[in-house]
Formats: sequence, structure tokens, C-alpha cells
Amino acid sequence: MEDFILREIDRLGEMLMLIARRLGLLNGNTADCSLTDIKEEFDKAECPIDLDLVLSRDNPLMYLVEECKLSDHALETMIYIIYHSDLDKAKKQTLLYDALTYLDGKGYFSFLLHSLG
Repeated sequence: MEDFILREIDRLGEMLMLIARRLGLLNGNTADCSLTDIKEEFDKAECPIDLDLVLSRDNPLMYLVEECKLSDHALETMIYIIYHSDLDKAKKQTLLYDALTYLDGKGYFSFLLHSLG
């Protein structure tokens, strides 16, 4: 059962990478996209994460880690996708800071996220 759960978590991370590529974020571009674009891509990919629910939480980062069970790599990708959206700049900065603090505290250094800050 534990192996199945770990495979599903990895699969979610792969799905987020595909979504980031489709949004044009991983091909050398840093094109901004709207939250609507991201939600549409999540729906097309049948991603089980409800972006509105995530962003409505008091602590979206802990929701992604504890409830959605995102791996460090998947969390990194998710924050990267959200950072390039049209979300309020202050919320993006808070998410980025929280993610960097969380990942750095675990010993997972994200060059991708540190390059945004």
C-alpha cells in the first residue's frame, strides 16, 4: 500500500511538470499565465488539486504538503506554476517565501524557486 501511495505522489509531480510545460513555463520562457489558464490545464490533465481550494486556505503550503501529499519536487513545480500566474503579487511572494523556508529546512535546495526570489 505504501508503494502505491508513493507512486501516486510521484505521478502527481509528473502531472504538474506536464502542466508547467503546456503553460510554456519550462521551455526557456517565463511567460505569465492566468489562474484560469492553470485551472483549465489542471482540468485537462485531470489533476486532483483544486487550485481555488488551495489558494483559499490560510496556509496553502501546508495544505499542499499535508493534505495533497505533494513531494518536494512536486511542491517546487506547483509553486513555480502559481508564481507565474496573475495571482496577487503579495500572495505569490508569501507562497514563495513559505516554500523556500519549508524546502530549505528539509535540506531540499530549489535552484528553480531561489531564482525567482
